[in-house]
Amino acid sequence: MTPPSPTAAQGTAPGPSRAKLPSLTGLRFIAAALVFFFHASFSDPPMNPFADQAWEEGFRWLFSKAGWMGVSFFFVLSGFVLTWSARPGDTVTGFWRRRLLKIFPNHVVMWALAMVLFAGAMTPLSAWLPNLFLVHSWFPQHETFISVNPPSWSLCSELLFYLLFPFLIGPVLRIRERALWGWAAAMVACMVAVQLVTDFLLPQNPPTPEGFGISLWEFWFGYNFPPVRMFEFVLGMLLARLVLAGAFPRVRILPAALLCLAGYAAAMAVPFLYGLNVATIIPVSLLICAVARADVDGAPTVLRGRTMQWLGEVSFGFYLAQYVVMYYGRTALMDEQLFAPLPGVLVLLGFFLATLLVGWLLLVCVERPVMRRWSRPRPRLQQAPGAPAEEREPATALR
Repeated sequence: MTPPSPTAAQGTAPGPSRAKLPSLTGLRFIAAALVFFFHASFSDPPMNPFADQAWEEGFRWLFSKAGWMGVSFFFVLSGFVLTWSARPGDTVTGFWRRRLLKIFPNHVVMWALAMVLFAGAMTPLSAWLPNLFLVHSWFPQHETFISVNPPSWSLCSELLFYLLFPFLIGPVLRIRERALWGWAAAMVACMVAVQLVTDFLLPQNPPTPEGFGISLWEFWFGYNFPPVRMFEFVLGMLLARLVLAGAFPRVRILPAALLCLAGYAAAMAVPFLYGLNVATIIPVSLLICAVARADVDGAPTVLRGRTMQWLGEVSFGFYLAQYVVMYYGRTALMDEQLFAPLPGVLVLLGFFLATLLVGWLLLVCVERPVMRRWSRPRPRLQQAPGAPAEEREPATALR
């Protein structure tokens, strides 16, 4: 890969380029929790535990856009952190190895668990095989792109991001500082264009089984098809450049968070397709940059605390486990039983804690051992006299 460093490319001071971003790690868990409550609000499949109609509808309404917003946050954050942590001397194969080891072991474990618990009896080979290799979101068939462990669809997009990042980082780092805002605006414009094409050019039938009020083709192309999510990833890369160059305005975290709430409200008000990511992309981007800037300045944040750091470390496993835990619990263990408001809240809390436990087990039993064992190249057994020792590969992305 061997990209030019941000410092060399743009004269950025070396401090920000090497600053750690612990608050962004903590923020990851909040995004993962949004996805959890989004799925928990579903009535079909029967995740929503509330028997009272007002509670059931209110819970579903409150978190109706949370999943879309959380996933968009992760896509922008991926581009931001990978660009932030890129270092000269990294290799394409080294980068790919770390990224594949980061996502595939946890995915395979949850894939196997879902297949054993429920998906194996209802998922054909044509669906579970693409899901296993994280290519299922490239297929427009609903039984394929939403299969086995449904949240894994987003890993198809992440996998595309990782495959292309080594070839994108150089051009992005070579963009002149004064042109960065124009490129960032172009990414947002492309996101709007995707939804316009989806809205006006794609077939209006058949409808989505989830009852989203759009067609299956619109849902697949406008949300699940990996290439259309590249714009969020590249936007994250551009935002990292802006913060590194000191060109992003200083915005405090609280106003940025309030703007995210306003964006969420807008997503609930606009037509469905435009609430998937367009209505929230600017607030999400602003929040990521505000939190990163706070870390660069060394400002204390709640997100940097020990608890939030632990939750951030667990967030990837939590994200992958939440649907399996809830679906199996609600269908097999609870037989889709519904509850009064207070017991329903306790059921949600129980599923939340159970998902945290599974996420932690994935972190300590799968992710960390795999990364320790295989994420770095083996040292050479023999070395020519005077040859430099092999350097440790730089860490990249979120850990």
